[in-house]
Amino acid sequence: MSSPSTTFDTQHFKQALSRFPTGVSVITTHQLGEANPAEWGHQFVGLTASSFNSVSLTPPLVVWSLGLKSRTLPSFQKTSHYVINILSEQQLALCNQFAFGQGDRFGGVDYALGTAGLPVLKGALAWFECRNRSQYTEGDHIIFVGEVEQCGFADGSPLVHQQGGFYCAQKLQG
Repeated sequence: MSSPSTTFDTQHFKQALSRFPTGVSVITTHQLGEANPAEWGHQFVGLTASSFNSVSLTPPLVVWSLGLKSRTLPSFQKTSHYVINILSEQQLALCNQFAFGQGDRFGGVDYALGTAGLPVLKGALAWFECRNRSQYTEGDHIIFVGEVEQCGFADGSPLVHQQGGFYCAQKLQG
């Protein structure tokens, strides 16, 4: 078993974290803050994230985090609502488009507007329309707690990220 030396090794930490598989999501909201909509070509912003988890059933709360250096941070800090779209195994290209895309990340993306007027991505395995309930700065990220106002799901298997790669999580047989 490998363990870090007396000096904390960030790369070792990242390798240890990569052993835990996580679902992949695209989080969407209105473009707000200091960004220029003409630069991105759209009124919405979105990003790929794997830092999503449930917090509470009563009230229904979820949590995710965003790096302090993200160019989308001002929009997510100032918005009243956002949508967390859980990607299905067929949405790897969409994952990459929102993770690495330049300009209009919504170009060619099929979506419907949810109750708060935000993009719910077609083909998503699940989606959570959230009120931006609270934010906490910790280390090099901001932790967002969302209160789920609407949600939905579809049949299928999730897109999973582990050890730097993407995989399909097969449905478990009960």
